[in-house]
Amino acid sequence: MGGYQHILLAVDLTEESHRVAARAKALAQCFDAEIHLIHVIEPLSLAYGGDIPMDLSSVQEQVHDQAKSHLAEFAATLGVPAERQYLIFGRPEAEIHRVATEKAADLVVVGSHGRHGLALLLGSTANGVLHGATTDVLAVRVGKDVSEA
Repeated sequence: MGGYQHILLAVDLTEESHRVAARAKALAQCFDAEIHLIHVIEPLSLAYGGDIPMDLSSVQEQVHDQAKSHLAEFAATLGVPAERQYLIFGRPEAEIHRVATEKAADLVVVGSHGRHGLALLLGSTANGVLHGATTDVLAVRVGKDVSEA
């Protein structure tokens, strides 16, 4: 197997993202690969099913501005330049797949909370990325059940 050349790191910009990024960075160093960084903002209308009878565009703009700032800060800690940072509105799984294809990523790295039971059946972003991927996916376990060893 050849090494990875383009790693797409999908983050939710929580504290747990640093753990996921550490894995992606280690792999990038091992394979001398580029890291591309993506954060997908789910539109509020999708998150709430369109049941809110009000214009959410100003709230959505504030969410975007804050995420843009956080993504830039996060990218700086990894040394990922602006041209390899993607801040996108949409369904996370679909947008991660789309960008992975566009950027010829050969590995997608995502965080996984390792949910069980009904939460696992209903799916998560990591599960959606894994099941629709056309490339390798590394799901890095994060959350309360993970020790910081």
